[in-house]
Amino acid sequence: MLDVGAGDGWFAGELLADVPQECELVCWDINYTDEDLETTLGPRVRRVTEAPDRPFDLVLLLDVIEHIADDAAFLERSVIPRLHQQSVLVVSVPAFRALYSDHDRALGHERRYRPAELHELLADRLDVVERGGLFTTLLPARALSLVAERAGRQGSTDGVGGWRGGPALTSALTGALGADASAGAWLARHGVRTPGLSTWAVCRAKQA
Repeated sequence: MLDVGAGDGWFAGELLADVPQECELVCWDINYTDEDLETTLGPRVRRVTEAPDRPFDLVLLLDVIEHIADDAAFLERSVIPRLHQQSVLVVSVPAFRALYSDHDRALGHERRYRPAELHELLADRLDVVERGGLFTTLLPARALSLVAERAGRQGSTDGVGGWRGGPALTSALTGALGADASAGAWLARHGVRTPGLSTWAVCRAKQA
């Protein structure tokens, strides 16, 4: 498995608990320091700063391409060559251009994506197997914060690292967002694409 733009590798540890023992996960991130590369995440996880020169069975592209000026070129040059005919690619991005805010600027987002826009970007180059929305319940809160920002209130520039909720609140919100994500995935499998704060797609390489 390949996690593109893997960051601190937290997701790698979460994912490895749910895959066969023989699976290896490569975390690829151009921002890794020498110290990062020397820090072990476990025997089945490897960090790299250069693009691996082989294909993978599963490639994760989670909240990455919104940071890249030329997202199409990145897909064609850096992601698709990492796929073989049976590979699965999972992509997620922040949804809806109208919600672009100071929060996005602080995180280095070049853009947010309309669901149809992400689908067009991917479908021109890959077979889109499934797609949908994620975190529907967060849309009203983001819309309200954007209204406040445009009224002159300074928007939030914190990422998830700025969370200061206690264990009880964290557990409650984690459960609620997990239920939201599960519901969105279930609806997508049954042909109902709900809007969400993020939009996602599952793809395969185009068949010859």
